[in-house]
Amino acid sequence: MSHSVLEKELLDILVCPETKGPLVYKADLNELWSVEAGLAYAVRDDIPVLIAAEARPLSDEEVKELDES
Repeated sequence: MSHSVLEKELLDILVCPETKGPLVYKADLNELWSVEAGLAYAVRDDIPVLIAAEARPLSDEEVKELDES
């Protein structure tokens, strides 16, 4: 997912389906992270897969990285 204007607007309105909290796009992993839920949602073919059952848990290090940013 590159950061065009449209995609920036999309990222601004997307929320975690579990917590309704903000998501952070991690370009190097092609994932959307929710620190509140502790989940990483995949982005496949530029489409966010916001299904909690398909998300992976964030590691303690990843949560710390988000807390520090």
